[in-house]
Amino acid sequence: MDIVLVVLQVLLAITSVLLILFVLLHRGRGGGLSDMFGGGVTSNIGSSGVAEKNLNRITVWLAIIWVLCIVFMGLIIKLQSGV
Repeated sequence: MDIVLVVLQVLLAITSVLLILFVLLHRGRGGGLSDMFGGGVTSNIGSSGVAEKNLNRITVWLAIIWVLCIVFMGLIIKLQSGV
């Protein structure tokens, strides 16, 4: 079980970093911190509907993998402690 726990921890670390990066890649939709850092000036030059949809899909799948890693790690730790 220790090997599975280590694999889940590595997968959790990788998905955490990727999830942060993909969330930061999203286009700001007005208000909040995105306006503070220049997101208030909208430009359609670099934006694509297909790219945004793919970015959304990848972000959702990464979030699902991230949550599943946390749930499985919690179950393994609980089974190992014998509670």
